[in-house]
Amino acid sequence: MFWKRKSKAVAQSRSSFAIPDGQRVYAIGDIHGRDDLFAELIQRIRADAAARPVGHLTLILLGDLVDRGPQSAEVVERAIGLHHEFTDVRLLIGNHEECFLAALTGDVRRLRYFMRIGGEATVQSYWNSDVNLSEASFEEVAEILPGLVPASHVQFLGAGEDVIEIGDYVFVHAGIRPGVPLEKQELSDLRWIRDDFLDDDRDHGVMVIHGHTIRENVDERPNRIGIDTGAYDSGILTAIVLESGTRRYLDTAD
Repeated sequence: MFWKRKSKAVAQSRSSFAIPDGQRVYAIGDIHGRDDLFAELIQRIRADAAARPVGHLTLILLGDLVDRGPQSAEVVERAIGLHHEFTDVRLLIGNHEECFLAALTGDVRRLRYFMRIGGEATVQSYWNSDVNLSEASFEEVAEILPGLVPASHVQFLGAGEDVIEIGDYVFVHAGIRPGVPLEKQELSDLRWIRDDFLDDDRDHGVMVIHGHTIRENVDERPNRIGIDTGAYDSGILTAIVLESGTRRYLDTAD
């Protein structure tokens, strides 16, 4: 079940964190197969950028493009096409991309796990086979699926990053291991961590922007900001907008 949205995040707020002057960052939270919301939010970003011209614009996808929602293949295709419009598009690899790529190796065990965590919707979005997916065995799906996913999609997802640093902000999918330098973070933490990061209130020296953990509203804390608003279920996909020392939000709530 999802919760009722109580209130929209403040339109703009000041903080002690900043990105370099002349730059703007739009970072989009977990899309999870909702291409309809992705298209809507990109349109809002497009309009926002046109109304507020800036020297350098960076668009960051925080990972978990796939799974749960019905349009994973379409989301990935749209994400690939963004470079035609935005010159600086960057992708973080989420835990669901990690599992999707692992499932494409033909390993039945990895495919089973992938489908158990929401990957069945992703498989369905790519499935174009004479074999009925509902009747196919895991072994058959493991054999057929790699041939149905375009090589461009595999290359795009596999080329994603794990950490992005811009000014006083660090962008990761899930979070960081508190007290561990960025250059020594484990991939498992960057893509999967929850409570050890979420419950830690120490100063990380940077503001961490992350997805991965669903909250009803943007989760602003003194040391981190979570922007996974559960788009696949809530219908609300959120982006944080950073410019100089300000931040604001765009979403699909209205």
